[in-house]
Amino acid sequence: MSSTAAGVLLAATFNPGGDGNTLLGILAWIASAAGVGGVITVGIRMALQLHRGSFDGDHQHIRHLLIILGACVLAATAGPLVQFLGPLGLLD
Repeated sequence: MSSTAAGVLLAATFNPGGDGNTLLGILAWIASAAGVGGVITVGIRMALQLHRGSFDGDHQHIRHLLIILGACVLAATAGPLVQFLGPLGLLD
């Protein structure tokens, strides 16, 4: 059996079940908590620069916020995407 056929067979029979969904849920909560921490960190940096008077209006803070929020959306939608696509039987 070739490696491609073995990969197709493995993908067709793999079903993560409830444990996989639980793991994805936990990872989504961890990513959300990390996102909240990232937003707080960016807010603290903005406040410190404003307090020092060195807030020159650069868009670096907005870029960091967009990266953090994009990562949170990506991590939070991983679980529903896996549930929608099913048990990886797409390679049949």
